[in-house]
Order: sequence, then structure tokens, then C-alpha cells
Amino acid sequence: MSSKRIAGPEIERLIQLLAKVPGLGPRSARRAALHLIKKKEQLFVPLAGAMVEAVDKVRVCSTCGNVDTVDPCTICTDPRRDPSVLIVVEDVADLWALERAGAMNARYHVLGGTLSPLDGIGPDDLNIAGLIQRLAEGSISEVILAVNATVEGQTTAHYITDQIDGMDVKVTRLAHGVPVGGELDYLDEGTLAAALKSRTVF
Repeated sequence: MSSKRIAGPEIERLIQLLAKVPGLGPRSARRAALHLIKKKEQLFVPLAGAMVEAVDKVRVCSTCGNVDTVDPCTICTDPRRDPSVLIVVEDVADLWALERAGAMNARYHVLGGTLSPLDGIGPDDLNIAGLIQRLAEGSISEVILAVNATVEGQTTAHYITDQIDGMDVKVTRLAHGVPVGGELDYLDEGTLAAALKSRTVF
């Protein structure tokens, strides 16, 4: 039995495309589509215009892999950033998250994923060669490996560390363990073990 259509093909297509956005399933996509349609002039039309404009102007930075409307990107060309510190991230979303935190005024390098032999993702599929090239230029003194605390993330971090061994570069990583405001009773064993191993002087 085929499902009934609840709207015309244009609206159905809008719902189907919205459902492909991360965080939106079919039900959320229907709600989002309905909200856009109800707010046609205030939201839908400006959003459609912004998307058309973004498609024409969005670029991937040839230096770091960030997404921007200029190449090199705004971060790479910002003279106020410390050029000696490079934060290595898996994805642009991670870069944006660190920027929201505002904890460091450094530059970035986006790998475009992590090593995953089971998925057929090897070193040549990531932007590791670009990272090695940037480090070889000699202006970077510290690399911060800000990868996820997953098996793939840690495998990637170890691979990069091996590749840059012998270069005059300090390699650090993000601290792992108890989050700010976290209660020990609610944390998993892996997080607690990492917190104990990464303990610092009080």
C-alpha cells in the first residue's frame, strides 16, 4: 500500500531535502517546512535568497580547509592570530565549535575526517599531506591535536604524531576527562580513567 501524498510535489520535495539535514528526521522536516511556508515573507524568501547566494560564493580554504566565502579564509588571513600555533581538527564543525569557545587565538588545519581502514579511509583520503607541508615551512612551533576521543580520532592523532616525528614542533592534545560541571557518579568508566591519567597539580 503506497503512502498518501499530503501536499504537492514541490512541498514534498522540500520536506525530503530538509530530512537529509543532520538533526532533522522526516517528522522534524515536515514541521520545519510548515514553519517556513507559514513565515514565507519573513523567513522562507530570505532563506532561499541566502542559500542561492551561498552556493555561488562558498569556498573551501586552500590553506586550512575551512569553509568561507574567500580563499584563503578569514581565519588564515587574520593578522591578530598567533601563526606559531596550529590546531588540527577533524571537520569544519569542530573548528567552528572551538571558535565559539574563544579559548585560543590560533590558526587551524582541517583534516576532513579520520583514518578508518574498515571504511576504506586512509592517509591519502585526508588532508594530512597539506598539514606536513605547512609544518615543513618552519613557522609553526606547536600543533594541538584537537581530534575526537574515539578510536578513529586517536588512531589519526598517533599517525600524525609519527609523521611529524623529528620536526622541531611541540605536539599537544586536548585534555580528556571530567567535564566542567560534571558529577563523577554520572560519568562512564572510560572518561573517569582518562581523567585520572590526565590529572594535574591542584
